[in-house]
Amino acid sequence: MFKNFLITILIAFFISNSARSNIEIKARTAILQDFLSGEILYEKEPDRSIYPASMTKIMTSIIAFDLIKSGDLTLDEKFIISEKAWRLSTSGYSSMFVMVNDEVSVENLLRGIIVASGNDACVALAEGIAGTEEEFAIMMTSKAQEIGMSNTNFANSSGINDPDNYSTVKDIMIMSHYLIKNYPEYYEWFSEKEFTWDRTGGDPITQGNRNPLLYKNIGADGIKTGYLAVEKYSLASSLERKGRRLIAVASGFETKNSRSRESSKLLTYGLTNFDLVEINKSGEDFDSVDVWLGKKDFVKVYTKEDIYKIIKKGKKKLLKVKMLYEGPVEAPISKDQVLAKLRIIYDDELIDEYDLLAKEQVNKVNIFSRLMKSLNYLIWGDV
Repeated sequence: MFKNFLITILIAFFISNSARSNIEIKARTAILQDFLSGEILYEKEPDRSIYPASMTKIMTSIIAFDLIKSGDLTLDEKFIISEKAWRLSTSGYSSMFVMVNDEVSVENLLRGIIVASGNDACVALAEGIAGTEEEFAIMMTSKAQEIGMSNTNFANSSGINDPDNYSTVKDIMIMSHYLIKNYPEYYEWFSEKEFTWDRTGGDPITQGNRNPLLYKNIGADGIKTGYLAVEKYSLASSLERKGRRLIAVASGFETKNSRSRESSKLLTYGLTNFDLVEINKSGEDFDSVDVWLGKKDFVKVYTKEDIYKIIKKGKKKLLKVKMLYEGPVEAPISKDQVLAKLRIIYDDELIDEYDLLAKEQVNKVNIFSRLMKSLNYLIWGDV
């Protein structure tokens, strides 16, 4: 006596393998991701091993942010600068220019890392948190494994020369996504164009952010440059425009100009060739299902996750979003009970499926009401 309910929504849709494109990026390895959908829009040898250089500092920042979130660290806490940290400010590396025995706040060290790319600030933060930079690197690698960076090992906090400090652009993308998703309030620091450090024994020193995309009018707001002689130039970048965010990571650019030009080209490609379709947001009503013998005749259903899909411009196809269930569903129904499936179909092929859960509890009607409903159904076919 139950019947299938099928609700179909027609939306213009996307290509099945968006990573195949006619764009060519002049880098040894590169990847482009749409942030909300997680779709990969371009890739070029994404699992090729690289030396991440200063892109390593993204993870250095994440470790601090995690500790701040857990309450084990505060922004105004101060660390004493060691000689090891100070020596990095005198050896030609990018530096915040801290001095031995300076007491520097976590916030200033983080800004010195994020904006000025200070290797000395990295060591100071690492030692303040873990005691030694070596112990801090173990924390970094553990975090990398936790968030799915399967081809990464961190040997230091700054990314300076060490053959055991390696990653891939895919892993750097995963790390960047984690940063932006989990720490949007701190991610804003990555868009700052300059940082001033009121250093000991001299005038305040102001340094500009090395990310060239921040100075272009494309909506870029991060993330981190890198350079090593063996690796050449690299960049993890991101932009947000009109509700869309893209993350691009590439390494092996021959020059600074090439890094800027090709990264901008990659991000622009994602903006101009793809659109984002919102299917449903986490916790929001998707539709409702009919209820049998309940105190309510229907119950609203929702998805636990945000569901977005990418549309390739100029190649729009028919996307079918279907709600499938055996119904009406008999009461009682508990809150968050899985009642139906949301299926996303492209070109007659199932490409994704999600659970649809009850938004509220629905109790069963009393015996008299059940008898009346059953009688109505037998006579009239009403449910």
